[in-house]
Amino acid sequence: MEKKLASGQLKLATLDSKGLTQHAPFGTGKDAVLKALEHLGYIQIDTLSMVERAHHHTLWTRIPDFHTDYLEELVEERKVFEYWFHAASYLPMKDFRYVLPQMLMIKRGESRYYNADHRVMEYVRDIIRNEGPKRARDFENENHKTGSWWNWKPAKLALERLFMQGDLMISGRVGMQKTYDLTERVLPSSIDTTEPTPLEFAEYLVKTNLRAYGFTTLKQITHLRKGNDVKKDVKKVLQTMLEEGLISQVKTEGLSSVFMLNHVLEKTFDPGNSNIWLLSPFDNAIIHRDRIKQIFDFDFRLECYTPKEKRQYGYFCLPILFGDQFIGRVDCKAHRKEKKLELIHLHIENNTVDIGLWLKPFVETVKRFAVFNGCESLALTKVSPPKLSTSVKKELSRAKFKK
Repeated sequence: MEKKLASGQLKLATLDSKGLTQHAPFGTGKDAVLKALEHLGYIQIDTLSMVERAHHHTLWTRIPDFHTDYLEELVEERKVFEYWFHAASYLPMKDFRYVLPQMLMIKRGESRYYNADHRVMEYVRDIIRNEGPKRARDFENENHKTGSWWNWKPAKLALERLFMQGDLMISGRVGMQKTYDLTERVLPSSIDTTEPTPLEFAEYLVKTNLRAYGFTTLKQITHLRKGNDVKKDVKKVLQTMLEEGLISQVKTEGLSSVFMLNHVLEKTFDPGNSNIWLLSPFDNAIIHRDRIKQIFDFDFRLECYTPKEKRQYGYFCLPILFGDQFIGRVDCKAHRKEKKLELIHLHIENNTVDIGLWLKPFVETVKRFAVFNGCESLALTKVSPPKLSTSVKKELSRAKFKK
């Protein structure tokens, strides 16, 4: 039987599952990074650097003492690896077997992407086998004439293809430059490398979504997963979990029904949470635009790929979450040489929330974010609506940084 749930409870349930209702939900230090990653299922990697990169930002949001070295150390310790989830991501090593279906599909040539020359792939693999881990740039200085099949661009494509089909893994990074090594030298011997059955893979998708989002739908679970067989298997898993009493189908007013774990459904949440979170545009909590619009009535789109003249809010806006409401977004840039975090344009869109409630915690969060970005000062360029400008500037002027 379908159960009913108030929309406010649904908001709090999903925010709690995302680690966005309490301070340090996963603890502190490097162990918390692994706990967060295992709970969320993945952390998206992005190369944009207007502010600290997305994978670091997403973890900092949930881990107060997060340091960027923690993630690299976990890769070196072989507890975390890089591969593709819905985009380039960090994943917990214990879930390695669930990327095997995609690796094998690419290896069989069932993807039009990564169309590398097989002779170059063999050459690149032999070089790494004989000489050790390599970066793409290590192939730039090969003493071969320009235009030969083993020059840099084909070698770079070969590295990506070998990585995507599982022959190579990323053993570390120098900045954003990836270092590749043979999978057999990176993957711990204790890791299960049995390819999951289609039903096992569907179960992994369902349980990852339920754990990380608090609730889910068939559409969300199968997002970017092609083929009717995946949908069929996911439906089977959901039906089995319903029959076993592990999940319930829940109806919320104005929304289509969703699936929730029963222990999440029965949990009591504190509606008085007044934390401010400054989220990455690639944060796991914001990445599904339709979901955020439907549940929170917040329409978010990253506009860095939109022509400048067509942008509504700015190049790299960060959503602002206050308690269980998205109150706006702020276009930011870290000027690292000047050690200054610029709030290019602060947009406050939810006018039902009193500025006296959110302004001080917002400034405190922005100050923490500035420090995380290696900045020692704040600058505010523009506020919308303009009537808030004086109050915001006054409060920001009081933010003090330790010298």
